Amino acid sequence: MLFLLGSLTMMAQDTAAVTSVSSGYNLLAISMIAVAVVMVFVIWGMGQVLIALSRQLLDKEKSKASITTITALLVFLLFSINAMGQNAPLTETIKVIPNYGGLSETTFYFLVAVILTEITTILFIFLSVRRIYTELLPAKAKAVATQSKLAALWIKVDKKLLTKAIPIEREADYLLDHNYDGIQELDNALPPWWKYGFIITIGVAIIYFFHFVVGDGKNPMQEYQDEIAYAQAAKEEYDANNKDKIDAANVPLADANGIKTGKEYFMANCIACHGANGEGGAGPNLTDNYWLHKGSLNDIFTTITKGYPDKGMQSWAVKFSPKEISQIASFVTTLKGTNPANPKAPQGDIFVPAGGADSAKKTTVAFTSIK
Repeated sequence: MLFLLGSLTMMAQDTAAVTSVSSGYNLLAISMIAVAVVMVFVIWGMGQVLIALSRQLLDKEKSKASITTITALLVFLLFSINAMGQNAPLTETIKVIPNYGGLSETTFYFLVAVILTEITTILFIFLSVRRIYTELLPAKAKAVATQSKLAALWIKVDKKLLTKAIPIEREADYLLDHNYDGIQELDNALPPWWKYGFIITIGVAIIYFFHFVVGDGKNPMQEYQDEIAYAQAAKEEYDANNKDKIDAANVPLADANGIKTGKEYFMANCIACHGANGEGGAGPNLTDNYWLHKGSLNDIFTTITKGYPDKGMQSWAVKFSPKEISQIASFVTTLKGTNPANPKAPQGDIFVPAGGADSAKKTTVAFTSIK
């Protein structure tokens, strides 16, 4: 104990050197010293208990072997405490290292070593006290004490829930009149977990029968259909409240940037049938007033989305999103009246948009503005 207190004094001096370099006091050093001092008192108290139990064991044994064992135990304990207190004095100039809370590396690890040594000493004393206490117990109590609580709990669970095995000393009472080449059979009960599990399955089967067979419980297919209906209703509610939704009934005319993007899509995917300027080819002319399936923005959106496979027009809904299709449709409306070279002959019925010539004029201006 004296060695330990001496080491703590040296430790405090080291810390003082550190705090002289740094401003104010060092909270980390004070905390670690306080922990070390508290552990010193713990070691002292446990040491008193160990000494008292050792004396009782010596009185009980009264033998040379016991005296030798206890003496060696105490010598080892004192040696461990003595070794804990030994440390080389600090001779180097202590520098402030922020990573150690203002302590030098040597001081910090010295404090850590002292605390770890004290913890090791406390554990050693605890194990020694437990060992001597076990030696002082009667034989029966000693056997009970050596059995851990976890092992006792496992044995209890094993007997009640898992195996319900017959004790070895009572096996002779449960032997059956079966002998197979020296192998005898015990009249063991069914494992409790298996028996209770079987009873539970019977109860579940009864509940299932009355709920799903006799009652109105839904089978998996009915539950699936209900989930689909619920999801569809949720989707419709979301779409109804979504102001940005784009479909055949709500197609906004794209702005200049959107029309420019639609033109890029058109040039990359549509010119093979409709020509680079919308003059037509395998597909109809997009610059005149004649349309096979009407020529409003919503109608063009529907044509691009659904397609007309019987007339060679595929559906582009797989490749393009509704917003992208609206941009393509907006670009197509700007082609009206552009009079490209080599236009294809009109097909379909003449289409006059709502608003007459003014609308056509505005569309032409929009197309001209992006060229």
